[in-house]
Amino acid sequence: MLIIGIAGGTGSGKTTVVNQIIEQLPIDEVCMISQDSYYKDTSHLTYEQRVAINFDHPNSIDFDLLIKHLEMLRKGNSFEQPVYSFVQHNRTKETVSTHPKRVIIVEGILILTNPIIRELLDVKVYVHADSDERLIRRLKRDITERGRDLEEVLNRYQTTLKPMQLQFIEPTKEFADIIIPTNRYNTVAVDLIRTIIADTLKNGK
Repeated sequence: MLIIGIAGGTGSGKTTVVNQIIEQLPIDEVCMISQDSYYKDTSHLTYEQRVAINFDHPNSIDFDLLIKHLEMLRKGNSFEQPVYSFVQHNRTKETVSTHPKRVIIVEGILILTNPIIRELLDVKVYVHADSDERLIRRLKRDITERGRDLEEVLNRYQTTLKPMQLQFIEPTKEFADIIIPTNRYNTVAVDLIRTIIADTLKNGK
């Protein structure tokens, strides 16, 4: 089993990189885990209180549960992965059955901030993109997919996204084994990761 962590700032292109990596892999060989699924359960809070949460701070993530689930995969066990709603700012009552695969990809802006998570990862990748490009992508995504308005997104960017990027996310570059330095398709970096995966599958690890 190979566990790959892919981190980077919001809107940096992590999902694109993930898709580029797995597009040539057999679907039954890959398991995807999103950090976003592990935002803490906030059912005890009102909607207004949930909106005010700083979701870009490591404290917003239920790392204990994520660690438990990764350890379960290492042992060959399945689990129910939470499902998070960005519209309600809370977990839903739904779950996704998640099973051990030969390649596990864990994706999220904060995954490299946790030392135990870092120890569980075989390969650590950081996707870097220009801050202006990340803001534009965040604006498009939050408005079209998550029901936010322009003022809300810009306010959140200024008060939480940018400060958290500088304080917590950007420094995790130092833990990365591979840094993909642009938001464009990076043939060398993606092919390197694919080679690592192919070698692992070939050797039957």
